[in-house]
Formats: sequence, structure tokens, C-alpha cells
Amino acid sequence: MISSKRAKLEGLAYFLAFVACIPLANWMIGHVGAVCVPQGPCLVPVWPWGPGDKPLMAPSGVLMIGLALVLRDLVQRRLGRGVTLAAIVAGAALSGAVAPPQLLIASTAAFLLSELADFAVYTPLQSRGLVLAVLASSVVGLVADSILFLWLAFGSLDYVAGQVMGKLWMVLLALPLIHWIRKRELST
Repeated sequence: MISSKRAKLEGLAYFLAFVACIPLANWMIGHVGAVCVPQGPCLVPVWPWGPGDKPLMAPSGVLMIGLALVLRDLVQRRLGRGVTLAAIVAGAALSGAVAPPQLLIASTAAFLLSELADFAVYTPLQSRGLVLAVLASSVVGLVADSILFLWLAFGSLDYVAGQVMGKLWMVLLALPLIHWIRKRELST
């Protein structure tokens, strides 16, 4: 078992990283990508096969949103449910504050509801295994975020596959670290 002081320090680091994902996602959408659409988002390939024999693309910010879902679970693991709920509310407010005006409602609502869905799945599963809880809750959260954001922002789910795949990659890439965290907890 790790010490209480170390758990709180790790929790604070996870909390700060979680909050940082929000403005970073918004910044990436306009500045980081393999292709930047004029007056639109910068896109990254998230799967080799997409429509028209081209790679499936997604706005680059989805990578940070996928990471935020994992970090939310780690905040809860280290700092508890109350702090996590406060982090979700703060993250939703920050999401609304940094979103472009035309995406304010979609960004805020999708963030809030997807993180709460993640919370609802992670909380009962965490006692069954950290990796399972993080994977299941993140998948629920990323699907909810993708559907809600696209529907509220554009009234269309045309780009849901790229949104889901981009977020899923970040979750899958984080799972070895989650496994290591759990293994470290059991060995100390």
C-alpha cells in the first residue's frame, strides 16, 4: 500500500493533468495535425482505413479527451469521489470557458455528461480490477462524449467513428501504465 502523503501527491498530479487536458485539447484542434482545414479543425489519422481508401481522421483534440477520461479515474482512485465530482464540475466549467462560442454548449454538456458516465461505470467496477474499471468506464465515457458533442454541435453523427477511435487509442495506450500502477500498489 502506498503512503497517504504519496497518494495525495499523485492524486494532485493526476488532477492537474486532468484539468490541463481541457485547454490542451482546444489548443490542439487549431494547431496540431497532419492536416489543418481552413476555418476548421486540425486532423490526425486515427485508423489506417476510412472512407474512400483514406485513413480515418479525427480532430486532434480527441486525443486529450481520451486521456482525460483515464486521468479522471486516477483522480478518483487517489483523492476520492468528492474531489472527483468537483474536478468534473471544474472541468466542465473550464471546457465551456475555453471552447469557441459556437461550441460552448456542446463542449460543456458533452464533457460533463461523459465524465459523469465514466464516474458511474468506474465507481462500482474499481473493486473488481483497476484495468477493467478504467477500460470499461473510459469506453462508456468516450462514446458518450463523441455522440453528445457531435449531436449538440453539428446535429450529425457523421464523424463519430473517428472521434471514438481517437479517444480509444489514448485509453489503450494508457492501459500498460494503469497495469503498472496497480502492480506497484500490490507490491508496496
